[in-house]
Amino acid sequence: MKRILFVLLVRTLAIVPLLAQEKPGVPGVQHPMSSIVPDAQYAITGGSPDWLAMGEDMVWVNSRPTDVVLRMDPKTSEVVAVVPVKNPCSGLIIGAGTLWSPSCVDNAVYRIDVATNQVVAKIPVSPANNEGGIAFGAGSAWLPSDPKGIVTRIDPATNSVSAQIKVAPGSFTAIFGFGLVWVSSTEKNLVTVIHPAKNEVIAEIPVDAAPRFMAVGEGFVWTLNQTKGTVSKIDPVTKKVVATIEAGVPGTGGDIAAGEGAVWVTARTIPVTRIDPATNQVTAQFIGPGGDAIRVGHGSVWLSNGRLSNVWRFIPSKISNVGTTSQ
Repeated sequence: MKRILFVLLVRTLAIVPLLAQEKPGVPGVQHPMSSIVPDAQYAITGGSPDWLAMGEDMVWVNSRPTDVVLRMDPKTSEVVAVVPVKNPCSGLIIGAGTLWSPSCVDNAVYRIDVATNQVVAKIPVSPANNEGGIAFGAGSAWLPSDPKGIVTRIDPATNSVSAQIKVAPGSFTAIFGFGLVWVSSTEKNLVTVIHPAKNEVIAEIPVDAAPRFMAVGEGFVWTLNQTKGTVSKIDPVTKKVVATIEAGVPGTGGDIAAGEGAVWVTARTIPVTRIDPATNQVTAQFIGPGGDAIRVGHGSVWLSNGRLSNVWRFIPSKISNVGTTSQ
């Protein structure tokens, strides 16, 4: 009996460290979400806010369950416009004087004039997936439009398709930065780079497993990789991964942004993670409810909390002021 108990004890002790390693997050830098007090909170009544888009004097958010997109004023901390869009999905972006909002019901991209907050066009291009992203740059909108691997370029002057570029299968998110279009393939574990002057793929960059959402900022391109919850850091000049950062946020959903001297990641149980882009280290994580999409703009970090039906705005310096006691 003693021998059996000893063996069971040894096996139990061997399992405990493994379970500890599988716990999400990065040990030693974690704090309760209640440590962050927002500077402003926008109520999205009855809705489920998710994607965010930054403009010069505006921030937009979607709510798929209520079929609307909403405009928030960063100066007054109020929702100032609500615009009907059927099942707004797969991201938001501002460009050419309009908000571009894909719809997963109409299989189209709505254009909303930011001067009037009115829908001015519906372009019949369907997003490749309801969890993706649309980009704007080089005078065009860019939308992954087929899960088999197509990025569609939309001309805002004519509201028509000007090019379709073949990319890797399972590509759902596009961003624009450093004069190029960057597209993540969740299926093939790579980032495709499109040159807008040629409408051609000029590079394919292998990254960690299941990249989905991306960000441009702090001198690099960043991908949030869903399988392991890592972040890949890509040099836009060499088009190579220069670091893979263990953020400890595996799983579906999530989002990533860059700005105000940091890279910011959100995930379902870890709504805010801050990464130092110079050291590639996670410097703080906040555990608790909240978190769906994250952006940086107007001197603040913006966090949409779908399950809480609100959007937060907080000053980034508040993160460094949080006490050092971890949990």
